[in-house]
Amino acid sequence: MSGPDLALLLTALAMLALRAAGLVVAGALGPRHWLVQWAAAVSQATLAAFVALAVTVPGGALASVPLAARLAGLAAGLLAWRLRWGGLLGALLAGLAVLVGVRAAMG
Repeated sequence: MSGPDLALLLTALAMLALRAAGLVVAGALGPRHWLVQWAAAVSQATLAAFVALAVTVPGGALASVPLAARLAGLAAGLLAWRLRWGGLLGALLAGLAVLVGVRAAMG
């Protein structure tokens, strides 16, 4: 496993651990408790950092996708998330669809 892949795997596991810890304590603390909000913020910031890296400095198969297609996919995903089209899954699917479409249009 390469260094970036290992870093992504470890970060995903850390995010999942924070989410699991949040589920365990959520019943006792509630969603407005500072500890629950901190855990959510850390996991979201970690995900945002990896999305930024994937768009600006991609590795693997994503490296062959033009920057314009990656940026268009990111913009579509952010717009879909902002407009609440299906939540996070809707944003992911919208971004992926635009990325694939722009890449196909560019040849």
